[in-house]
Amino acid sequence: MADPWDGDPRLPVFFGDAWPAVEAFHAFLADEGELRGLVGPREVARLWERHLLNSAAVVPFLPEDGLIVDVGSGAGLPGVVIAAMRPRAQVMLVEPMERRVTWLLDVVERTGLANVEVRRARAQELDGAVVADVVTARAVASLDKLYRWTTPLVRQGGSVLAMKGARAEEELAAAAGVMRSLGLVDGRVHEVTTIAGTEPTRVVSAVRGRGARVR
Repeated sequence: MADPWDGDPRLPVFFGDAWPAVEAFHAFLADEGELRGLVGPREVARLWERHLLNSAAVVPFLPEDGLIVDVGSGAGLPGVVIAAMRPRAQVMLVEPMERRVTWLLDVVERTGLANVEVRRARAQELDGAVVADVVTARAVASLDKLYRWTTPLVRQGGSVLAMKGARAEEELAAAAGVMRSLGLVDGRVHEVTTIAGTEPTRVVSAVRGRGARVR
């Protein structure tokens, strides 16, 4: 089954200078993603809207440069899309599973992205080793767990951006106590539409307060 977005002229316009890398990433996912266990068989026909455009929804909340750490990168979503759309930033893709790390290294080679580092680790293992401007995560864990794992990796004044589903508001409310204990402030849910006709993506943002100490 073909992806209805294939060949849509709005895609290269939307991605702009990132288009060659994003298009190469899409082609690699379509060709080998299912075979290598990165995406399910039903996902191949909806890679653009459900995965690549969905991943791009987080980009407006990111700085142009600095260190962006994507935890639980898996197939490279959203990390590879971020790296393509934020070429001046350094993007670290953090993934604990060896076969996925191998895939991510292959993606970097295939796309030619020069601003990507692939690190085999769990987020918790990088405490003290990484100071990021932003940490991103997509479909990794509930917000309370995610915040415990990722807040130590973010500089004071930096942010954690989590891509969530329809229950984002509920998750954010449930994580309020954890946020207070970690010094995370200004938790918000943003609904983002990338191209007209796509389903909105929910991006949950939180900021590590200045002077906060992770306990």
